[in-house]
Amino acid sequence: MTVTANSQLLAGRVILITGAASGIGAAVAQCCAAQGATAILLDKNLPALEKVYDSIIEQGHAIPAIYPLDLKGASQDDYLNLANSIEQNFSRLDGLIHCAALLGQLAPVPHQNSKLWAEVLHVNLSAPVMLTRACLSLLESTGDSFIVFTTDSVQTKAYWGAYGIAKAGIECFASQLADEQASSGRIKICSFDPGRVNTEFLKRAYPALNPSDLPKAEDIAPDYLEIIHASLAAVHGKQLQHSVKQSSLASE
Repeated sequence: MTVTANSQLLAGRVILITGAASGIGAAVAQCCAAQGATAILLDKNLPALEKVYDSIIEQGHAIPAIYPLDLKGASQDDYLNLANSIEQNFSRLDGLIHCAALLGQLAPVPHQNSKLWAEVLHVNLSAPVMLTRACLSLLESTGDSFIVFTTDSVQTKAYWGAYGIAKAGIECFASQLADEQASSGRIKICSFDPGRVNTEFLKRAYPALNPSDLPKAEDIAPDYLEIIHASLAAVHGKQLQHSVKQSSLASE
């Protein structure tokens, strides 16, 4: 697939992106908007969301929607209200891209703060599970829809605590859900590890690392488009990685 500025590969489609205020989420939202999609921008940081919104408008793309929500305190009712709002305002949902993340505490197991541990598990695991559940029927009714969970390969490494465990859990959930949805073929579901990306999140996780040689968020965003437009057989139920993405998709 060749992506150009005017490809309009997602024209008429409605896509919900979490963590859309900054980093990979913001870049993915702008990339989807550039391809004609109506992007629903979800994040807790309203001023930053407004900047992404303004950037999309300034570039002449489809008018996005802003949905401020703090995943740390959100409940199942909040996600159901979001799904109902999407149905009422857009009558469809074609895709859900999970980019929101909370790093939490990088420390040995005995030194982990219990309150922060629970918050990190909630934002990185429970929240995307509950949001996905709330949007599932809307995605099913649209047909030819997709869910992409952004993951991370640090899961079993020392000191990564609740963040690593949550990412392992979200990969497991993505696989389970993909297996459940396999027979219908209506929702394409996978997880994607973008690798190390030059973002503020990475700088907090690796303060001693020089990120200048790493790809920027806008360099990674087209990978999500590749996944969206890949065949069901190429990506459904798979755990894709940036370093092997091209060969994985090409082999199907």
